Amino acid sequence: MSESTVASSRERESEVRTPQVVVEDAEIFAAHEGGKLSVELKSPLDTQRALSIAYTPGVAQVSRAIATDHTLAAKYTWANRLVAVVSDGSAVLGLGDIGAAASLPVMEGKSALFKTFGGLDSIPIVLDTKDPDEIVETLVRLRPTFGAVNLEDISAPRCFEIERRVIEALDCPVMHDDQHGTAIVVLAALLGATKVLKRDMHELRVVVSGAGAAGVACTNILLAKGITDITVLDSQGIVSTGRDGLNPFKAELAGRTNPRGLTGGMAEALKDADVFLGVSAGLVPEELIATMAPNCIVFALSNPDPEIHPDAARKYASVVATGRSDFPNQINNVLAFPGVFRGALDAGARRITEKMKVAAAEAIFSVVGDDLAVDHIVPSALDPRVGPAVAAAVAAASES
Repeated sequence: MSESTVASSRERESEVRTPQVVVEDAEIFAAHEGGKLSVELKSPLDTQRALSIAYTPGVAQVSRAIATDHTLAAKYTWANRLVAVVSDGSAVLGLGDIGAAASLPVMEGKSALFKTFGGLDSIPIVLDTKDPDEIVETLVRLRPTFGAVNLEDISAPRCFEIERRVIEALDCPVMHDDQHGTAIVVLAALLGATKVLKRDMHELRVVVSGAGAAGVACTNILLAKGITDITVLDSQGIVSTGRDGLNPFKAELAGRTNPRGLTGGMAEALKDADVFLGVSAGLVPEELIATMAPNCIVFALSNPDPEIHPDAARKYASVVATGRSDFPNQINNVLAFPGVFRGALDAGARRITEKMKVAAAEAIFSVVGDDLAVDHIVPSALDPRVGPAVAAAVAAASES
């Protein structure tokens, strides 16, 4: 892309930036009063006949049938299409460990997004325990109630163990959205950024700032897509083999990344890098972004404060994305998880595989189509085409 093209695109990006929506506290609390969810009936209970069908005595016939053949629960209850949104409140948004009760408004919001963008019913479940054994046991005991599990806002590294164990224990789709939803949308955005810049994704040198849930999952999906030069940083610097103090998850990650054997910190990692992916709360000085390669890409996803302000990043980067809605290129998990779960449930999948996640990312990118630009590398979170496209792609990947 020529310098003039990049400059004109940046001018257009500035013009189309969405103004930040200011919402007063009173309006926020009023909208949440009594919770954000309710249960609606599929048909009214307004006659004696309707009552006898929906409840006693009619319901007993359905219960007897399911008792004889448990597979009938998928047809005659909502469980097969119900997503459990599960959290222990240990890593909620940017608020940290705020506990189960305080996390419930977020889980209710997640359920609202499932309904709006995936057409799926879901139920928020917050657990007053951080013990992995107790969390897994609880979900095993609740399994007849739901058809899929969306793990949410569970702190790292516990989230890796909990997700692995829940996947192993249950015969239904399970995904920790903080990990994989983020990774799917990041890959979609990188597909858009590399296409608009006419770059070969496989030749990119990528720096991932953050070795928690999102950072590890993003690294994994980029590796699965064929990017080999990825350097990951945590609060202590570059995650590298031989570095003291690495937990088992980071030690394993070090063995699959940093092929050039870099050591040090952000300065050493960013020099001549093509992509900066920020999924941590740490700030990145502008002068370090300036050392990146020409036509570089910056995804500063920390909320509410990006690792570097987009206006500063745009001085050096050809494509800039954030997690915020008031700047172009919002990388938002809602582009992924409703369609991923919808597709997995439509296909009757027992697992959400890496192939399905990559298919979801490619579907998100495909929706952009001819509107692709440096300020439009992913669709809007409100684009109604995204959920169906992702669901279809995930279902197809599940069956192939």
